[in-house]
Amino acid sequence: MNFITRAIRNQQKLPTWLFWLPVQLLKFLLLFYRVKIVDPHDYISTKRGAVVLMWHNRLLFFAALFPKAARLRTRAVVSASRDGQYVVDIIHFFGMDGIRGSSSKKGANALRGALEAIREGYHVAFTPDGPRGPRYELKPGPVIVASMTGAEVIPMCINASSCWSCHSWDGFQIPKPFSTLTLILGESTTVPPNLDEEGIERERQRIQALQMALTRDPEA
Repeated sequence: MNFITRAIRNQQKLPTWLFWLPVQLLKFLLLFYRVKIVDPHDYISTKRGAVVLMWHNRLLFFAALFPKAARLRTRAVVSASRDGQYVVDIIHFFGMDGIRGSSSKKGANALRGALEAIREGYHVAFTPDGPRGPRYELKPGPVIVASMTGAEVIPMCINASSCWSCHSWDGFQIPKPFSTLTLILGESTTVPPNLDEEGIERERQRIQALQMALTRDPEA
């Protein structure tokens, strides 16, 4: 068993088909929740490329909650780590592509990929406090992409009425069965072009506040 575990850990890329079953399990588990989508501005249907945000600890059902058409128009910025590759393989089955890189590894690759995707009309999804936190602290990457492209930033959050929280840096949330999952899309905002370092920090704090305004943490 230890040999098998080590072999899996040493594999940077597992066969994609191995992730089919976990994806089907996620879709099945979703049947045990009440789902509510709050999208007053109908952003889910928009075809304009946008920067979308979702906290790292709310990612479990992120791809599954969106209609297929929206998923096909979305590329997700995913860590260049081995765990990030697993995420890419999972979202592949939901029709989403990954842009590899993060604030801690291959950030330039992520920036180039995000800029290209926005210019091609895709939404680019960021987990702005990932991949290592601190929890709920927005990194400057989404601000820089929005400033360079003029794309709108759409804050999003998935709030569970009841959940378990893992003992990890992000307190990764596993919603309890029969709880309510609320996907809420806040009002979009734009970022000024040609920002200097001070301007990026000012906009980072402003957008972080917009994201936090949507965030609800239930008792575990």
